Amino acid sequence: MELENQKKTVRSEEEKKKIINRLNRIKGQITGIEKMVNNDSYCNDILIQVVAVEKSMKSLANFILQDHLYKCIANDLENGNFEVIDELISLFKRFNN
Repeated sequence: MELENQKKTVRSEEEKKKIINRLNRIKGQITGIEKMVNNDSYCNDILIQVVAVEKSMKSLANFILQDHLYKCIANDLENGNFEVIDELISLFKRFNN
């Protein structure tokens, strides 16, 4: 899904590890939901797990957003790239939809 002219964020191995660990937990949650469906689990129980996945995804998004604000956005603003404000506004609009 990577585009050639797309911006990149260089992350430390520790940051990558934290993100990958969170993603692996989310994969495990989704696999658990799949098993629940295959085992004809009660709808309420499945929905509770779906909400847990949503919360996990939001937590991951907030973790990445915080890093983005402190590193990428701050760096761009320090370098006079004020167009990044439009990018940030667009990002917040996506978060609220």
